[in-house]
Amino acid sequence: MPLAKYVEYLKRTPLFSGLTTGQLEEIDSIVLARSYKKGRMIFAEGEPGEAVFILKSGLVKLTRQAEDGREHILHLVHPGDIFAEIVLFDGGNYPATAEVLEDASVAVIRNRDIEGLIIGNSHVALAMLKIMAGRLRQAQEKVINLALNDTLRRLVQVLLHMAEEHGENTGAGVRISMRLTNQELANLIGTTRETINRILNGLKRDGSLEVDKQGIVLLNKDKLQKLL
Repeated sequence: MPLAKYVEYLKRTPLFSGLTTGQLEEIDSIVLARSYKKGRMIFAEGEPGEAVFILKSGLVKLTRQAEDGREHILHLVHPGDIFAEIVLFDGGNYPATAEVLEDASVAVIRNRDIEGLIIGNSHVALAMLKIMAGRLRQAQEKVINLALNDTLRRLVQVLLHMAEEHGENTGAGVRISMRLTNQELANLIGTTRETINRILNGLKRDGSLEVDKQGIVLLNKDKLQKLL
């Protein structure tokens, strides 16, 4: 990939947006480019944490396995997001598994290469702290959502959040183009696939949404908002 193209991409990434072109070129020199097909694992829970990752394109899910063997989705990673950043600070193993949901292009930066950059640059250090704080806020909101809301409200809240962050306006409504299976939606909110099927069918019947091969379309966001 030409140097200028990668520098421009890094500049648009929140972690590095405050850096000069010279500093971005320095980072460019330590980035390793990787591509992963759908279904591949980037790293597994418990493996030594050796690098941080930035998703350039595609979709990645971060999961942990519960004691009963069920998968729990912690976070969906979208283009521009950094992930596995926690290992940079604690030097431990990866606390989750990263699996590719849509063919992905990933920038990999090894811990030993980025440590010096963070120590010597307050912009990167501050941006990393903001990202970590955002992750903590998301985790807290998810715990509150699980504790206070029933399954219908949990699913509606997740769909509205996806529409807000990654939705595309169409003539019919807002399309969530992420191709998540009903099992993955269930794993995201802590329920069963059968429950997700039942709720989606109910929301389709009352005209709130529709589901096709390209994803979910929210036909009436106001009606969904009222359910909360």
